Amino acid sequence: MPTNPYLSVLLVAAAAVLLIVLFSLGLARTARFAARLAGATRNQQANTYGGYLFAAPWILGFVIFVLGPMAFSLYWSFTDYRVTAAEAPALVGLDNYTRLILRDSGFRASIVNTLFLTAVGLPIQLGAALGLAVLLNQQTRGERLFRMAFYLPVILGFNTAVLLCWRLMLNTGTGIINQLIRALSAAFPPFGWLNRAGIFVVELVNALFLGLGSGKFNLLTAVWEAGLPAANRVPLWVQSPLWSKMSVVMLMAWGCGAMMLIFLAGLKSIPRELHEAAEVDGAGPWRRFWSVAFPLLTPYVFYNLVVGLVASLQIFEPIFVLYRDNEPLVSSAISMVYYLWQASFSHFEIGYGSAISWLIFLIILGVTAIQFRMQKHWVNYDLY
Repeated sequence: MPTNPYLSVLLVAAAAVLLIVLFSLGLARTARFAARLAGATRNQQANTYGGYLFAAPWILGFVIFVLGPMAFSLYWSFTDYRVTAAEAPALVGLDNYTRLILRDSGFRASIVNTLFLTAVGLPIQLGAALGLAVLLNQQTRGERLFRMAFYLPVILGFNTAVLLCWRLMLNTGTGIINQLIRALSAAFPPFGWLNRAGIFVVELVNALFLGLGSGKFNLLTAVWEAGLPAANRVPLWVQSPLWSKMSVVMLMAWGCGAMMLIFLAGLKSIPRELHEAAEVDGAGPWRRFWSVAFPLLTPYVFYNLVVGLVASLQIFEPIFVLYRDNEPLVSSAISMVYYLWQASFSHFEIGYGSAISWLIFLIILGVTAIQFRMQKHWVNYDLY
């Protein structure tokens, strides 16, 4: 007899609810029993029971959807597991990791690209967020409207529709961004010179990073020998490997709204009397910011730096949407997570992809640990 799909869904949902209830009751009673053995009072036992009872659904979800997949991924990273293979995965030890670290030039190139996005894109993102926060802290008319407008990119996020709009705007010939650059260059010649100098510097830096990824610096030599570009040149945002990473950096700066709100909260928490005392001493606006406001903002800078660094090391969506169907360009912008996606879901090498994911995890963990270790040298948590 054919199975009723609606009945199957209801049975699965009922089984899931029953599992959650039984697990919650079992964990809560176990916690209460452990508290009783530890000599807790009846009130403490009741609090322990209630706390674990309400936390149990989250704990169950964490075990099933986080710890379980992590355990499978760790095991698969030591195997040659392929989805398309007919035979069972065989243990290969550390072969995936040695291949990844010593022999995979593609992964090394993805590390260099990710390093560029982190070393160049993250400071620009932090600077844009801090600048917008300082402007919004001036309490001008329409502050809430500007705050909403600057935060809107965070709500929109890096979804496909928004990124496709950016791809159209970044088009070399018809994109609105390059049209504005052409118009400003024609109306204001100094802007044209600044544009040409910016293009030269960006292409020089990107050629250097492309050379570091491939081991060949022919492109860097060509850019240097060509010198300043022609007067009618515009950035080749999504048409040249020298600009593919800068397009992603621009999108990172565009989505700085969350960092902006953190900085704005920090600026508003600084007592007004500190600024007034510095002003009485003759300090100007710039001096008051760097000597009074910025030292007290270092905890907020540290938070945004940690969160932003983790996000930049895991960047994926802009590269996937902008360059996935552009094979000549994707290699110049490919990040570590995009390389992970290629190995796991394009080449179906689940074992190798699991090794990549664990190596990325170790890199992020190490970088974050270094940041927390160094924060005591520059982060100031004391208000006075």
